[in-house]
Amino acid sequence: MKKNNTEEKKGGKVLKGMVVKSAMKDTITVAVTRLVMHSKYKKFQKRTKKFLVHNPGNTVEVGDMVSIKETRPISKNKHFTLLEK
Repeated sequence: MKKNNTEEKKGGKVLKGMVVKSAMKDTITVAVTRLVMHSKYKKFQKRTKKFLVHNPGNTVEVGDMVSIKETRPISKNKHFTLLEK
């Protein structure tokens, strides 16, 4: 079952987004964009949310499209791990 940029799978959500920052050690920031229809005007709007993602070994760079998976909390704000580039 696919809905926007999310898929429900066993073990958490899988999202697709673009890497916007990779300055931290073993952490990247991924921006996930989705389309939402306005309830009154019936027009689609882009909504973007940024997630901190665990990236062991710093394997990706800014501008790459990646898949991320929801996991147990790794730190205060990190709740996703990198699936694939």
